[in-house]
Amino acid sequence: MKLDEIKPAQKATKRTRVGRGVGSGLGKTSGRGHKGQKARSGGGVRRGFEGGQTPLYRRLPKRGFTNIFANNYTEVTLTMLNKSSKEDVTAESLVEDGIIKKINDGIVVLATGKLEKKVNVKAVRFTKAAKEQIEALGGKAEVI
Repeated sequence: MKLDEIKPAQKATKRTRVGRGVGSGLGKTSGRGHKGQKARSGGGVRRGFEGGQTPLYRRLPKRGFTNIFANNYTEVTLTMLNKSSKEDVTAESLVEDGIIKKINDGIVVLATGKLEKKVNVKAVRFTKAAKEQIEALGGKAEVI
């Protein structure tokens, strides 16, 4: 069984017929009340309309923008690199070891913490201090 295959029981749904006499309970004005914009055919207001009052989406300030071309990098610290089981560290190996969840547009190595072992790291970017620490222990910091 799938969600799109589920149907209500037979005769469980019934379309209400309006405007079929006073005895039906929905005769005369057909449940629309008397006069007014919502009583007319084609009547009603658009989404966000507040009766002529300046709507909320125009009252709120609009600042800044979102750059749709911006790269979203995953930050990796030197402390995280210590937890890696491999000597050649890539974004994929960090995901395998469960150190990071997503690669996004690549990884950036930050110099937070202290590196305790020799590693060869392939990343999109390195901070200056992170590159120095990796190379000080005999490792390589390779920019992809």
